[in-house]
Amino acid sequence: MKDGHPEAGIDYPRTYADLLAWFPDDDACLEYLAGLRWPAGFRCPACGADGFWKTGRGQWMCKACARRTSVTAGTIFHRTRTPLATWFAAVWFVTSQKGGVSALGLQRVLGFGSYETAWAWLHKLRRAMVRPGRDLLGGPGVVVELDETFIGGVSRGGYGASTDKACVMLAVEKNGRKIGRMRAQVATRPGTIEILEFAQAVIASGSEVHTDGAQMFRRLADMGYIHRRTVAMRTADKETLLPGLHMVASLLKRWMIGTLHYGIATEHLPYYLDEYTFRFNRRDSRSRGLLFYRLLQQAVASAPHPLKDLTLSAN
Repeated sequence: MKDGHPEAGIDYPRTYADLLAWFPDDDACLEYLAGLRWPAGFRCPACGADGFWKTGRGQWMCKACARRTSVTAGTIFHRTRTPLATWFAAVWFVTSQKGGVSALGLQRVLGFGSYETAWAWLHKLRRAMVRPGRDLLGGPGVVVELDETFIGGVSRGGYGASTDKACVMLAVEKNGRKIGRMRAQVATRPGTIEILEFAQAVIASGSEVHTDGAQMFRRLADMGYIHRRTVAMRTADKETLLPGLHMVASLLKRWMIGTLHYGIATEHLPYYLDEYTFRFNRRDSRSRGLLFYRLLQQAVASAPHPLKDLTLSAN
C-alpha cells in the first residue's frame, strides 16, 4: 500500500483471472480478510495482546490468554457454509458491473440452487456499502443541492405529500458544472423538517446549500449553512433549478427500473439507496478491483445480518 492508498495488483486483483489466482481456497481468503480486518496487525479482542498462533481450524489463538478468534466472526461471513472463494466471486460480480446485478443474475452466474440465497447475499452486501463515519458533503467551493424526490410505481392522481410513492431525501454536491458525491435517505413523511435533520447529518456546517422555495428550508440559515433559496414559479427556466439533484434523481429512478425492474419492497428501499450511493460516488473509479477491495473492507466491519432478520420486515 503506497501512501495509505491500495495499489492494483498488490493490494487487490486487477482482473477476474487475478481473483481466481489469488483466492483458490478458504485459507487464501482468510489471510486476505485478516489483513483487511486488522490492517495494523492482530490484536486479541479479549486482552489486547498481539501475539498469536494460527490453529488448524483457521482461527487466531492469543498467546497471552488463549482466546480463539475467527476473522469472519461478527462479519457478514459469520458462520457461512459456502466457500469464501464463492463469496469473493459474488463481491467481484457486484462491484464489476457498473449498473449492478440482480438476485436472479447472481443466482445464474454463481449457480445457486435458490433465488433466496442470491437475494440474501445481495442484501448482506448492500448493508456493508455504507461506511460508518463517512465524510460530510460540502466544503470550500462546493455547493450542495437539497430536496426530496418520489420513488415507486405509477402514482394515480397524487403528487407530493398526497402521492403513495416513497419519499426520498437527496443531497448532491455541485462544483461548477461537475456533480460530486450524493447522499440519500428515505423520509418518514414528505414535506417535513425531517429533511433538515437529514441535512445536518450529511452536510458539513458552513456549506452553501441550494434549495427550492419551500418554507421549511428557511431554517437552514439559522443552522449554520449559507442558504440560497429559489422559488420555482419565479424561475423562467425550470431546468436551472437544482439541476444536479434532478439529474441524480432521474438516474436513480432509471437504475431502479433497469436493474431491479420495480422489484423493490418499501422495507428494503434504504438498502437499495445505499447501493446506488456506493456506485454513484465511485462512478469515476478506473479500477473495479478497487471497489472490490473497498466493499470487502467494509464487509469485515459489518454485522452478520442472518436471513431471518433480512426477511423479518418483509413478512
